[in-house]
Amino acid sequence: MSDPMNVLAPEHRRLRIGDTWRDAAGGATFAVEDPATGKAIAEVADAGVVDGLAALEAASEAMAEWAATPPRKRSELLTATYRALTERSEEVARLITLEMGKPLAEARGEVAYGAEFFRWFAEEAVRIEGRYNTAPGGGYRILTVPKPVGPCVFVTPWNFPLAMGARKIAPALAAGCTTITKPAAQTPLTMLLLARIMEEVGVPPGVVNVVTTKRSGDVVSALLADRRTRKLSFTGSTEVGRVLLRQAADNVLRTSMELGGNAALIVCADADLDVALDGAMVAKMRNIGESCIAANRIYVEEPVLEEFTTRFAKRMGALSVGHGLDDGVDVGALIDEPSVNKIDELVTDAVDRGARVLVGGERPDGPGHFYPPTVLVDVPEDAQILEEEIFGPVAPIISFTSDDEVIAKANDTEHGLVGYVFTRDLQRALRFTEGLETGMVGINRGLISDPSAPFGGVKQSGIGKEGSHEGILEYLDVTYAAIDLP
Repeated sequence: MSDPMNVLAPEHRRLRIGDTWRDAAGGATFAVEDPATGKAIAEVADAGVVDGLAALEAASEAMAEWAATPPRKRSELLTATYRALTERSEEVARLITLEMGKPLAEARGEVAYGAEFFRWFAEEAVRIEGRYNTAPGGGYRILTVPKPVGPCVFVTPWNFPLAMGARKIAPALAAGCTTITKPAAQTPLTMLLLARIMEEVGVPPGVVNVVTTKRSGDVVSALLADRRTRKLSFTGSTEVGRVLLRQAADNVLRTSMELGGNAALIVCADADLDVALDGAMVAKMRNIGESCIAANRIYVEEPVLEEFTTRFAKRMGALSVGHGLDDGVDVGALIDEPSVNKIDELVTDAVDRGARVLVGGERPDGPGHFYPPTVLVDVPEDAQILEEEIFGPVAPIISFTSDDEVIAKANDTEHGLVGYVFTRDLQRALRFTEGLETGMVGINRGLISDPSAPFGGVKQSGIGKEGSHEGILEYLDVTYAAIDLP
């Protein structure tokens, strides 16, 4: 097995600021560990406030020239990034698995998914349009000119260390914005590798800056308080999102927020159960369940409850658990010990309240942060697991008897990111689509993410959209000119 760390030289495990790779002020570093072993695999720079502001200075200095770069040139650099990621997919995927824990097959899928954002927004870069028209009352003309919003601060999560950065950086660069990315402390290596790849393909200095830190609160707060920052995009928990929104309000920053979820997956009695089972496995177990769009609550209509539950539990129990770089592994390590503890507490609470464990339910002994695929039934409505985002391989199954009942239960949450519905009745599917209070709905499908589709939630699951044409609009302001022309 080749060493995945070989793809990122020690000099590129530092801060990427402007045209340099530099140590943090004072030389501080922190360790990155392999969650499957708990052992440190690398040291990276631990930035402080002064480093964050240096990155903002670099982004600000590069802003005017990058905004004036012809759209075709920006497009070509994004296309070159897409090609480089595609060509180097295996080495990038192995690094993702090493620092995040997901199985290698899933990491390869993330590389393909993340690369597609660069291809998609390379195409959007040359299609940014304003308009020119006669005012309805005559006498003058209306001219609208889209302009990049300015330097952007990105705070990205650990669960998709490449894709979540790509989903923000690609549209920002397409629009003409410069960027500062603060990746999660658990998974900084993949973002540093992406910055190195973008440097190699010719993205100018100061356009893509990366600041790794374990002092996230201080660094991000300083960036948001600086008037040079004009945009914040965050993917993470609703709790942290609320804090960042309050801080962003002081400078009236443009914000995009992709926050927590509590997705309901609904299996109707008329569903094709083979399709529903496949969809439920993807929606629940993609990324080990460590996904904001993971199925958090599985509602099954009473007539098919027993068959679905039996077959689903059998498939969950057949999944193999182990190091993500090992052959044949379906379920890798969770990101850290607090994540395992939280899942264990949620399962224990549900069982204490009357739920039954069909599969899994007990954390294994030994090194690494593992939890087995778990299926719970007879889950009472007051169980914490139905209220909180699980972020792991645990599936609570609940029965329902009517559409109105299950829609009410599905909507009984502060979150509204995604819902999943399995039915062969088109009218029923449309009623669920209109009735669910979510930004996205998967109909007979457990995988909905696509760079060409608008990703985002409602209620306390977020603000704004990522991907699709809507994604680039988040990085553009519009100037309106009234031109006197009788």
